[in-house]
Amino acid sequence: MTESHEHPHHPILTPVQLGPYTLRNRMVMAPMTRSRAGEGLAPTPIAATYYAQRASAGLIVTEGSQVSPQGVGYPNTPGIHSDAQVEGWKRVTAAVHEQGGRIFLQLWHVGRVSHPSFQPEGALPVAPSAIAAEGTVRSADGPQPFVAPRALELAEIPGVVAQFAHGARSALEAGFDGVEIHGANGYLIDQFLRDGTNHRTDAYGGPVENRVRFLVEVVEAVVGVWGADRVGVRFSPTGTFNSMSDSDPVATFGHAAQALDRFGLAYLHVVEPSSGRFAVPGAPAVAQAMRERFHGAFILNGGFDLATADAAIAAGQADLISFGQLFLANPDLPERFAEGAPLNAPDFATFYTGGEKGYVDYPARDAVAAAV
Repeated sequence: MTESHEHPHHPILTPVQLGPYTLRNRMVMAPMTRSRAGEGLAPTPIAATYYAQRASAGLIVTEGSQVSPQGVGYPNTPGIHSDAQVEGWKRVTAAVHEQGGRIFLQLWHVGRVSHPSFQPEGALPVAPSAIAAEGTVRSADGPQPFVAPRALELAEIPGVVAQFAHGARSALEAGFDGVEIHGANGYLIDQFLRDGTNHRTDAYGGPVENRVRFLVEVVEAVVGVWGADRVGVRFSPTGTFNSMSDSDPVATFGHAAQALDRFGLAYLHVVEPSSGRFAVPGAPAVAQAMRERFHGAFILNGGFDLATADAAIAAGQADLISFGQLFLANPDLPERFAEGAPLNAPDFATFYTGGEKGYVDYPARDAVAAAV
């Protein structure tokens, strides 16, 4: 008997079709930076333990993984472009598949929110326009102010698209079930999409049809490697992280959803926090406008718990819901939801500290029961 048949009153625990895969439940482990990569920014063996512990998710999306050395913007975040990185990720995919799980890799280029200390030969970070983000970057030498990036030349853009294609090929080699293109949270694709960061006057800037061009070219390149039904894209239409803004997010992201609809992608993954520390007061509701324009599977993220996730699935607002901190702190989150078991609290102090503490030592519920 599957959990879903035992718990028909929990829509989040019922199976769902996602591209070629029948997932055991509608719970997605959201991509979360954990800053635990090893030498050469390759995943270490404990990453395999961490993801395998969480393999009862219908789908795992990994932490963002840089598609090139140029895409790096944080200490100890893994890449997906070198042989050593591919070997490290092979251990992860094998461990997750051994537990019967499905795992997509998130393809990442941070664009302007990098720093010369992360860049090959200390170069400036690249972006659509030479506009610095506000605030500081977490460098190896402590917090540093963001620098003004270098605006990409028109002739360079195909080379950046090719970085995503190379990352996609590397992910295929590493044994993933698919890939998610990171178009959220103020990173490079988001910087092209939103008019707060894209002031270009060429074919990649100005009207939304131009601002969506880089995204569409990246999707075309990645789909060329994977096939559309194993590729997803993540957006955060109203997110202000990394000092992002857009004058009309409904128009911008509605157009992006429509532009992607023709591909037959596996899913769109939309971050729209309605409460909690990432909620933007007075922000327009963009997710539903995107859902109306995109006919594939739709994943929502934004501080959901069991009750609100069930309600969103039942109301047809999403097909799947992704959970970040709840999965970080509860490796067996689907089982806990099924049983109404209490949840571990996340330890914010160890989110990015490296090592096993706060990473692979959150107890499963059997261990909790034994400790009571």
